[in-house]
Amino acid sequence: MAEIEMLTLANHAEAVNGLLYLSGAGWDRLTRRYRRGDRAPVNHFGIAVSVNVPWTEANRKHHLSLWIEHEDGGGPLIRADGELEVGRPPGVPEGSDRRAVLAIDAQVEFPGPGGYRLVGQIGEGRRTYGFSVVDDLTA
Repeated sequence: MAEIEMLTLANHAEAVNGLLYLSGAGWDRLTRRYRRGDRAPVNHFGIAVSVNVPWTEANRKHHLSLWIEHEDGGGPLIRADGELEVGRPPGVPEGSDRRAVLAIDAQVEFPGPGGYRLVGQIGEGRRTYGFSVVDDLTA
């Protein structure tokens, strides 16, 4: 069964030719700086995913869902759904697992400080990545 082997947040994430390029990756605290009385800013960041696909699951479509939610649950703040299919290129030894990497640019307006989680699901398998949003208000 295909599985998410890596799920992370980054200041910037890009997937090119099967490689993930990450800048400022692996953070677990997002600090929003803005003036007291102003509306909190929209936050821009990257989401990076690596999916391992066993040989027997290659050349089949797999549904991948990613979303960000508050740690207490509720509806997703953002959500991305799609299909991925990994082929078996010539010359790859039979039985070899294959990988697919994805990078998504996210723009999220968090409703307030607190704990959140990025959730990735492919098939019945699910992976989560927890993080917090903290406000640093100036006068």
